[in-house]
Amino acid sequence: MSAKDRFHNAVKRGLEKSEWVITHDPLRLEFAENERVEIDLGAERLLAAEKLGKKIAVEVKSFLSASALSDFHTALGQFLNYRLVLEKIEPDRTLYLAVPLATYESFFSRELPQASVRQHQVKLIVYNPVQEAIVKWID
Repeated sequence: MSAKDRFHNAVKRGLEKSEWVITHDPLRLEFAENERVEIDLGAERLLAAEKLGKKIAVEVKSFLSASALSDFHTALGQFLNYRLVLEKIEPDRTLYLAVPLATYESFFSRELPQASVRQHQVKLIVYNPVQEAIVKWID
């Protein structure tokens, strides 16, 4: 079992405040024999207007090391592999990368992260770890 990210519970509470039901903590998926991944959170919400449920998986990142670029490389690699696994096993679940507001406003405003997010179609959840709130969804 992998260690939980420092802001794992803040994102979890933020999702719950936004009326998401946490269904998995973590979401464990087996891609092949001896190839298991653990995505931080699985959640779903009933959309009343559509009468359909929406399912998501959320990989939480803190970006607290000395190098935001190194953290981004790791997060992007995880995101791409997790999305591949989800497409095979749970194609109705959408993967999001959760990033703290301060990191989004500083690092994600730079050209390389913006180009990578566009190129790889990374969906983001921006969260405030102090308020335990979801600030922005970027599809």
